[in-house]
Amino acid sequence: MVEVIGVRFKKVGKIYYFDPDGVNIPAGTPVIVETARGVEYGFTEIGNRPVADGDVVQPLKKVIRIATEDDAKQEAKNRETEKDAFVIGLEKIKNHGLDMKLVDVEMTFDLNKIVFYFTSDGRVDFRELVKDLAAVFRMRIELRQIGVRDEAKILNGIGICGRGLCCASFLGEFQPVSIKMAKEQGMSLNPTKISGICGRLMCCLKYEEDTYEALNRNLPFPGDIVSTPDGNGEILSVNILRQIIKAAVRKKATDDAVVGYYALGEIKVLEKGRLAMVHELEQNQNQNDNERAKPKGEK
Repeated sequence: MVEVIGVRFKKVGKIYYFDPDGVNIPAGTPVIVETARGVEYGFTEIGNRPVADGDVVQPLKKVIRIATEDDAKQEAKNRETEKDAFVIGLEKIKNHGLDMKLVDVEMTFDLNKIVFYFTSDGRVDFRELVKDLAAVFRMRIELRQIGVRDEAKILNGIGICGRGLCCASFLGEFQPVSIKMAKEQGMSLNPTKISGICGRLMCCLKYEEDTYEALNRNLPFPGDIVSTPDGNGEILSVNILRQIIKAAVRKKATDDAVVGYYALGEIKVLEKGRLAMVHELEQNQNQNDNERAKPKGEK
């Protein structure tokens, strides 16, 4: 086990581990640390705690010091400088006629490096641009191309749900999202309905997936033949969240076909339909694929 603290440099950025060097640093404390980019100012998100050696990438860098008031003033001054750098960057990009969109500018605490984040549909030759920027700022210049999801996280905005974007509010890291998740959650497969403002599949499809998988586990499929308190019938649809079944049932007494709604505990599957069989085939195929992907000798 090794003692670490977790430091975050952006409001909803990734948390990085550092060695507290024997100092008790509670959560919320501003600290000065050395990173791969240089000396940076961040906030302790996780106080002193032991973690397994395998969860830490060695060598673990030590915290330089707990930030002082002068450090906080320097950080605020750097943020203002970043705003000026953004304007200058826009002007230089326009002067060089480059097909790129400047998204954000970051400067290290020690004024050793300034990073310009941009998006572009293709590769950009920005060698001359770097020379111009270096002549203005007199420090190391890095231009980093980012994707549309990273752009949305930086700029923030309002999602189709009416709330702030998840990626800019609380999601520290992006997770892979697939169209299969939308299908399992009973959502429309229309891309405009399941895509965020970045144009990619919505992040909320991922972190709600575990709940839907648990709810779907015991649900039958549309097309299954079931017995109900009113008689046997065919499932028309299922409400995943409410765990309610909609079925067309032929009543025992009158032999009339009616549509009814039933709780999961009120029905019993008599015969599986086509969708249930397709699902089983897909599950078996996925299991076989996972078995083949295992290294030889692994059980």
